[in-house]
Parts: sequence; structure tokens; C-alpha cells
Amino acid sequence: MNITFLGGTGTVTGSKFLVSVDQGKTEFLVDCGLFQGYKWLRERNWEAPMFDYHRLAGIVLTHAHLDHSGYIPRLYELGYRGPVYCHHATMDLCSILLPDAGRIQEEDAQYYRRHRLGKHSHPEPLYNGDTAERCLELFQPVGFDQTFPIGSAKLYFQPVGHILGAGSAILHAEGKRVGFSGDVGRADDLIMHPPRPLPELDLLLMESTYGDRRHPQIDHKAQLAEIVNRVVARGGVLLIPSFAVGRAQTLQFLLLSLMRENRIPKLPVILDSPMAIDASEIYSRYPEQHRLSAENCTFMCRGIQYTRSVDQSKALENIHFPHIIIAGSGMATGGRVLHHMKRLLPDHRATVLFTGYQAGGTRGARMLAGSSSVKIHGEYVPCKAQIEVLEGLSAHADYVELGDWLRSSKLKAGTPIMLVHGEPDAADCLRLYLQDHTPFGVEVAQYHSIYRL
Repeated sequence: MNITFLGGTGTVTGSKFLVSVDQGKTEFLVDCGLFQGYKWLRERNWEAPMFDYHRLAGIVLTHAHLDHSGYIPRLYELGYRGPVYCHHATMDLCSILLPDAGRIQEEDAQYYRRHRLGKHSHPEPLYNGDTAERCLELFQPVGFDQTFPIGSAKLYFQPVGHILGAGSAILHAEGKRVGFSGDVGRADDLIMHPPRPLPELDLLLMESTYGDRRHPQIDHKAQLAEIVNRVVARGGVLLIPSFAVGRAQTLQFLLLSLMRENRIPKLPVILDSPMAIDASEIYSRYPEQHRLSAENCTFMCRGIQYTRSVDQSKALENIHFPHIIIAGSGMATGGRVLHHMKRLLPDHRATVLFTGYQAGGTRGARMLAGSSSVKIHGEYVPCKAQIEVLEGLSAHADYVELGDWLRSSKLKAGTPIMLVHGEPDAADCLRLYLQDHTPFGVEVAQYHSIYRL
């Protein structure tokens, strides 16, 4: 068995692992994500695939986030027509996320053409919304612990927290058992259940997003209340770039709870993301996967003002009193949040609140580093607004939580672990921590490298 690392190495994006079994007779991908962040990473999305996608027997998708799923429409456009295996909730979320990603790319390309921005005379999207809609015909959903075959290999998903439908993929082939962690959730997540411990494995590929940091043990509601109340005192607007799945729902629940408890004023909270709106409604379909009661799901969805159309989004600039806007994308790499940033960043009364991981090279990372201006749609916008961070809301386990998860699993001493899906510093810090605190053999996977088992 060979595993080739085609993404998710040296970066938290672009996860793609090519698995070859039976001396190459069967090949399939585990995850098929977009590269995001630095321009040199994003340009990989446009390169010819480094594998023969016509030979793929399938794609195994651990969860719906675009850094794991967002390259599937591109493969479809190139001619891939094999199955995509994932959990039912992952398919539901991808039916929102992928077409929305295609439409955002179309809108951005049209904007650049209309305003003659950028170096390309005729900017084009990587794929459009229609292509993303059509690729959904390839999806074959399965439940947790339901075994499915790919050639002579057999796989199943087990729940790993993080977001709805997220699962670690467990592969049986050639007498070996390999685990692909996917993104690992947290034991004390506000919404999701903790990740299930792993079975005995011969190899584990594990994410390392937060491999160099601990989540602070803080009162999220108290910190959020303090930020909101400061914004209100200045008479400004609170803009929250947010991931559409998981983070947007947590923020909705926290803000509405603070209003219900009279800890912040009853402000308009606008969810300006059709994708996040639809994702929020999916939570009620899978009550067994999260901690929210049916009452809280209803509470989360009905207390928010939704804006679906572009005209509704533009009309928000006519609100001249304090309010809160939640919009995608979470790292400010695209989406409606950019239009709000162009308007609000020059305003010293406004606040931009980041609530999740900001990959290197993203606008979010540059703003957190203290940049005095940020480039949006080809022009630099001065950054006079307050920039805040709400710590501890991440849906990724930190390095101690990852170690605890491994120790709770049935892995034997000496089990090899290849670290993926992390920036270089994070992956290497996690390698050192696990070497010192666990009995496993730990290495950091390298781009284009091949692991032979």
C-alpha cells in the first residue's frame, strides 16, 4: 500500500491523499480540498492534477469544509465521474458549500472584469456554481460505522466531532488498517460531541492545525459580551468574518444567549451568508450529532435576521445604528464579508472580530498581524477599525487535546503517525510534544512524499 501526500502538507489547506492498493490496481483519494491562503498555494488549484483522475476508484471525504472538499467540482469539470463517499450530513452541507463556492468565484471574476482589476485581462473562476451543483450527483452518502468497498479495500467513518458529518476514515486493505483523522473536534466543544477514540491501527494520518498552541480556558460569553458592549458604546458596527458551517452557528447561539440574559443590548444580528443560513437549518436534521436541543436549534435560527440576496446585503449600509453582521468567509479570503470590510475598515468606530484560525497569507492573518491596510478587489483599504480576536472557539483540538485523544484510543506503542494539515511550525511542535508524551512514532508528512506500508 502506498499513500502519496498531494496536499495538506506544510499548510492547513488542500488536503489530498492518494491511496494505492493491490500494486496500483486500485487508487482512490482521501479528501479533495482546495488550497487557500498564499498566492503560491492558491495557484496549485489551477495546475494539472498530479494523479490520473480517470483511474480513481473513488473519493473518500472526511467532512464538508472546502479545504477538504472544494476541489471536487474542479475534478468533475476535468472529467472525473467516480463516486464520492461521505456521511449523509457531509453531503447535505456540500450541497450548500460547493455551489456557493462556485458562485462566489463567478461573482469575484465578474467583479474583476467589470472593474478591470488584477493582472488578467479576462479573469475566470476555477469552477462555477452550475459545475458544483452537477458534481453532487457523484456523492454516495453512508452512515457512521457503515462499511463500504473501494476495490479490494474496505472503509468506514467514525464520528470525530468538529462539524456535522465529520468522520475519521478507517481503511482496511492488504491486511493493514490505516486511519485518516480528518479534522479532530474537541471534548468540550460548545455544540458538537467529542471525537470517538480510534481503534488499533498500523498507521495514522493526523491533523496538526493547532499543534503549537493551547486553547485558552476562558469564558467565551463574557469576552464576547465585553466586545459587543464596547462596540455599542462607540456607536459602531461589529463585523464577524465566519466560517459558514460550525462557527456561524456557535456565534448565533452565543449572541442570542447573551441578549436573552440581558448581558448585551438587543441588537440586530444579521447573518449575511446564504450558505450559513442553509447550514444552520441542517442542524435540526441531525440532533444525535450535537448538543443543541430542538428548542435551542429553533432559538438559534429564528432570532437572527437573514439576508439572502445581494440587494439585501447592500442595504445593510443604510443601518446607521449599532448592529452585528456575520458573513463569510472566515479568513476573509472571499465572499460578502469583503464588501463589508471595504466599507467598514476605514471607520474607527467599527470592529472586526475574528473567531477562528487564520491561515498564513490570508487577509485575516495579515489584519491580526497589525497591517495598516488590506488589499481588497485590487485596491488597498486603510484599516482604522478595531481588530479583535475571540479566543477558544476553534472546532479543532489543540496539541494537548490531540494527545489525550490518542491516549484514549487503542493504538499500540510504536504505531506510526504522520502529521498533516498544519503549518510547518504547528506540525513540528506537535511532533515534539507527541514524541515526549506518547509512545508513538511521529513524523511530519512532506508534500509529494510517498509512505509505503
